[in-house]
Amino acid sequence: MTELATIARPYAEALVSLASDAELGTWALQLSELANMASHPELSTLANNPQVSQEQLSGILLSGLSSKASEPLEQLVKLITSNHRIAALKEIASQFEQLKNAKQGAAEVSIISAFPMSETEISTLLAALTKRFGGKALRPTVTVDPQLIGGVRVQVGDEVLDSSVKSRLEAMQAALSV
Repeated sequence: MTELATIARPYAEALVSLASDAELGTWALQLSELANMASHPELSTLANNPQVSQEQLSGILLSGLSSKASEPLEQLVKLITSNHRIAALKEIASQFEQLKNAKQGAAEVSIISAFPMSETEISTLLAALTKRFGGKALRPTVTVDPQLIGGVRVQVGDEVLDSSVKSRLEAMQAALSV
């Protein structure tokens, strides 16, 4: 995983430096689409087939996009296929998203709740998180995980705020077993 991150970083940084503010969102979406295609086992098999040229492979990837790729994205796909780096596409998309958010002063926030949350609850939580993270625009992804028993687990970048019942029970168990 660390190796893929190292491989992906220059590609993601180059794309962010080339993209205008208006293109960032479109490029992020297209990179996500490319990453989804690249993770498909059939494409991986095709990429390792010596009878399939790199031009054919890049053409297949580009044809799977929902909209026409810009010239820099086309060049990226051709470069990645010629260097046999298709496996790095998911990490490139992830790092591009992080760099895009940093450039726009925003952050992705993962909210995992034990129960479905209403829009009001999500808005209230986001308002508190926005204050905590210095007014950054937060882009939430909300999922439900009944194994948390109660409460929520929030992750913004590398920081995790875990107020779930499950984590509290685990902490109590660790304290009692010492």
